[in-house]
Amino acid sequence: MKSDTTGKLRSLVGLACAMFLMPATALAEEVVPSTDPVADSLAELATGVNTVWMLLAAMLVFFMQPGFALVEAGFTRSKNTANILMKNLVDFMFGSLLFWVIGFGLMFGVGGFVGAPHFIDLDAMAQVIDNGLPIEGFLIFQTVFCATSATIVSGAMAERTKFSMYLVYTVFISVLIYPISGHWTWGGGWLMDGSEDSFMMRLFGYASHDFAGSMVVHSVGGWIALVGAAILGPRMGKFGKDGKARAIPGHNLTIAALGVFILWFGWFGFNPGSQLAAASSDDQTAISHVFLTTNLAACAGGVLALVVSWLKFGKPSLSLTLNGILAGLVGITAGCDVVSPLGSAIIGAVCGIVMIYSVEFIEHKLKIDDPVGASSVHGVCGTLGTILVGLFAVDGGTFYGGGFGFLGAQTFAALVVAAWAVVMGFIIFKCLDKLHGLRVPSRIEEEGLDIYEHGESAYNH
Repeated sequence: MKSDTTGKLRSLVGLACAMFLMPATALAEEVVPSTDPVADSLAELATGVNTVWMLLAAMLVFFMQPGFALVEAGFTRSKNTANILMKNLVDFMFGSLLFWVIGFGLMFGVGGFVGAPHFIDLDAMAQVIDNGLPIEGFLIFQTVFCATSATIVSGAMAERTKFSMYLVYTVFISVLIYPISGHWTWGGGWLMDGSEDSFMMRLFGYASHDFAGSMVVHSVGGWIALVGAAILGPRMGKFGKDGKARAIPGHNLTIAALGVFILWFGWFGFNPGSQLAAASSDDQTAISHVFLTTNLAACAGGVLALVVSWLKFGKPSLSLTLNGILAGLVGITAGCDVVSPLGSAIIGAVCGIVMIYSVEFIEHKLKIDDPVGASSVHGVCGTLGTILVGLFAVDGGTFYGGGFGFLGAQTFAALVVAAWAVVMGFIIFKCLDKLHGLRVPSRIEEEGLDIYEHGESAYNH
């Protein structure tokens, strides 16, 4: 009997000890999780490397802003240089603030047609975007891309646009047109939704692909630029009474060439930086591949533009060669990660050739005056480069036995985004033109925007 009682007491004591110790053990497990310190250190190091790479790429893309400014200034007349430089400053300043306040949320927030605005609440966006990178760094990386899309429009509408109206339509591009089409694509929207029951997968068997922005950034800016230039009308003296186009030479091809070199350099942040990681061997291989394809496309675009301009006009044109380099860069940006080096050279070459005929068609047939060829370089070649991914992608491309599904997805997405940019650009520019007028008076245009719009000149002769 005593033995039975002792056994029961021991059982009760054991149960009490277990009940007492169990919460403490659970708490201890919660507070001091069992982790591998070496793995944690390696993970932190990888995140640090990826963050530094992303921010370095953002710096390179930011440096493209002076590149655009120099190209545009060099291709136009000296009396409008201060105006052009001011516009390129303004679209980055305004674009950065507006994208931070609202555009970032519209592009990457939760939603169908458009993301939910975040109104500068980056903590809320950090809950939505889980890419292992600081949300502040990802914001600045996306901001420089938004600014690129906005600045493209400036060139096509140069030398006759009111500065005040430029400010207004920059706002619309930064907070409406670019973020919404960006949400459909990079924001996880319907054009790049690869889930099994998504619209694109059901229709084509593929989601669209745009690695660094041929469609998302360049074509949007280029098609808006074309519509704006059409509504604005040509510069005085561009077309004679017989309707034939007359050349209006830029004042300084030296600074235009320097601008192209800067853009070329910046593109090594634009495309390889879109990998958003550099820590693993796979990332390093991917970045190196994108560097190579980007450079090959630029070179092929420039060489073919040089050759075609020489054959077509009897002289190798510097201005067309410069735009050929940019056309190759724009064209390869969508598929720089999925095409072979040979494919990238072919894409660059095709875009370099098409750019020349596009410039001629827009000027001579459509009678639209685009002083720097922005609509051809960015609009036409951005759309064309996106479509060509469907042919040249090593995995799924038509020329690699993938059939026509991926080509269909690329074509459909490129046309949808182009239509969005054209329609929204038409509505905004037409409304602004009716309400306030987009164009400066003829006297100001004739004497130059620098003095009348800004009270100062870039050159004091």
